Amino acid sequence: MQPDTLKTSSARSLCLRDGDNVAVAIDALAAGALVQGVSALCRIPRGHKIATRLIARNQPVLKFGQVIGHASTDIPAGDWVHEHNVEVHSFARDYHFAEDARPEHLLPETERATFQGFRRANGSVGTRNYVAILTSVNCSATVARFIAQEIEKSGILADYPNVDGIIPLVHGTGCALDTKGEGYKILKRTQWGYASNPNIAAVLMVGLGCEAFQINPWKDAYGINEGENFRTMTIQDIGGTRKTIAAGVEVIKDMLTVANKARRETVPASELVLALQCGGSDGYSGITANPALGIAADILVRHGGTAILSETPEIYGAEHLLTRRAATVEVGQKLVQLIEWWEDYTKRNRAEMNNNPSPGNKAGGLTTILEKSLGAAAKGGSTTLQAVYRYAEKVTQRGFVFMDTPGFDPVAATGQVAGGANILCFTTGRGSAYGCKPTPSIKLATNTTMFEKMIEDMDVNCGDILDGASIEEKGQQIFEAILAVASGERTKSETLGYGDAEFVPWQVGAVM
Repeated sequence: MQPDTLKTSSARSLCLRDGDNVAVAIDALAAGALVQGVSALCRIPRGHKIATRLIARNQPVLKFGQVIGHASTDIPAGDWVHEHNVEVHSFARDYHFAEDARPEHLLPETERATFQGFRRANGSVGTRNYVAILTSVNCSATVARFIAQEIEKSGILADYPNVDGIIPLVHGTGCALDTKGEGYKILKRTQWGYASNPNIAAVLMVGLGCEAFQINPWKDAYGINEGENFRTMTIQDIGGTRKTIAAGVEVIKDMLTVANKARRETVPASELVLALQCGGSDGYSGITANPALGIAADILVRHGGTAILSETPEIYGAEHLLTRRAATVEVGQKLVQLIEWWEDYTKRNRAEMNNNPSPGNKAGGLTTILEKSLGAAAKGGSTTLQAVYRYAEKVTQRGFVFMDTPGFDPVAATGQVAGGANILCFTTGRGSAYGCKPTPSIKLATNTTMFEKMIEDMDVNCGDILDGASIEEKGQQIFEAILAVASGERTKSETLGYGDAEFVPWQVGAVM
């Protein structure tokens, strides 16, 4: 959600909507500080909320013009509003479908931005050029890593300057699962999504041989033929660990020659598929970085590109704002069905949706999942919701779309990359340490304090919005950063070497 014109006082605070009964402390407020016409009754940590009027017990707490919880006790004006006096009650969401949908006003092709990308044989475009080693099962993970290590130790990568590197994409599942269950289907989609992601030039799939996730049926399901860009092998067929490592190294050497032929060329921004992520969120996330990223997503959509909002548990309580923007009633209803699935899923596992926010989110000022979701949904901008996808489904619809994923960042981003994301923007307030091979991750800091403290990890500071910088101009800056990174500029997480350990397929169902 985009904040209205911000109302500030000398002790810096923000009231985000007319009718809100809380304000956000930009800086820590001392007891007695006068803010929004009331005197602070106690110290209010930065990023946290202060009551601007009496909130009686069981009355809704309002921020962004929306319900973020209910008072568990009378909260006097000037008091600190947080988990000690706020709880989540069930309340009816005002579901309206497709009422705010409108035709997208795309820029003429001659006016669209461009970037330097790798055009693949199937017409898709990559922003990076990796060779990947996938594993069918955790039992082959070590061999995959050893193959990559042997290549790196040999020094031959220096002979292939157009290749960004070798990635061993290993995971912790692939066996002891129901081969007819949802977990198996998710893994199948995820593996294919990575194998076909345009940021990957060639793939070697390594298995053990006896696992539940068999390579040949997977190849048959997607019509995959082996060739210079795709090869498979199993440890049992090759004859053990050392022989498989040696065979894998030879395959990778051949693939490097093929991958190195790729060259960047000028392509339209409409070829960008942007994953929208947030992690380590704080009380500033929904005020600075998330709405600024929403502006960037809107700009990309106008240029014909695609933006994927995900993390279903982190739009819980804000989904009614998205259903209004759905292109059709059916698209909106599909989103509501996902919310209902998650309510049932958490109940079956003796959890609740309000188990999110995390302790770090709460320390940063977020009190309930409803508050977190309203801020998180701002990453999706304001354009029409064109489609809703299951986890790791291939995204084929251009424009703003939604993909069902958990809120856990590596699992969520893995689904988006499997869906075809070739670029990613990640907002963080607490300072998330994250990278995402093969898809570069641009880190957006919600506050200047954290940006300066973690300068080697953060790419863009959105904290200056609190000092008066325009959200619209920040969104344009983010869009320009997206184009630069898509053209080959390295992100901070890439420079640090992040991304090898962040491939985490969503594991659903019993481990047998």
